[in-house]
Amino acid sequence: MNSKSNYPREKGILSWAEEDRPREKLLLKGRAALSDAELIAILIGSGTRDKSAVDVGKAILKSVHHNLNELAKLTIKDLQRFDGIGEAKAITIVSALELGRRRKVSEPLKREKITCSEDVYHLMHPYLLDQPVEQFWILLMNRANAVIHVHNISQGGVSGTVADPKTIFKEALDKLASSLILIHNHPSGNLKPSEADIRLTKKLKEAGQTLDLPVLDHIIFTDQGYFSFADEGIL
Repeated sequence: MNSKSNYPREKGILSWAEEDRPREKLLLKGRAALSDAELIAILIGSGTRDKSAVDVGKAILKSVHHNLNELAKLTIKDLQRFDGIGEAKAITIVSALELGRRRKVSEPLKREKITCSEDVYHLMHPYLLDQPVEQFWILLMNRANAVIHVHNISQGGVSGTVADPKTIFKEALDKLASSLILIHNHPSGNLKPSEADIRLTKKLKEAGQTLDLPVLDHIIFTDQGYFSFADEGIL
């Protein structure tokens, strides 16, 4: 008789070779050696009776087509729908992704020179990517079109936010800006400006001319692309 037959077989990560376990693999080979699923496995710590933590991580990633940007959009309740993910584990995943986003935002702002609308779009990526509600931002620049300040004016709901001209130009005057660019996002992904967007842009452009603070562009930001009022000739 096989003396091992009366003992339960090990399942999951504990049955793997040491170098294949996520925590041990990170220690032995470094964090870059881990797959996205293995990193998620470290965050959640354990799986279920039938699935390892890595299997749970793979299931979560499969649901967002292995796209980390889409993963960052999942809420705590979304994550709790997966087997093995309770509130505490969901909070851990959401917190880790938020730290990653904040790290990108908190990188020291280089005096990047704005030469075209695409420069603005790339600069605003860490601020507006994956945002579920509308936000209104301004870029303030010096006479050489180098960015001196990025400022969030307001944020609202899924379909709108308020942009107070007094708040916008007070910020620009306080920072001694020479020009500014307006940016707001459309969480829906719709790139077409609304009538309200067009009216606001015209109002702010006229105010900027009076204050000798020209509005150079207004960018509508979406995760898939952008719309530039200046490029389209409607500024």
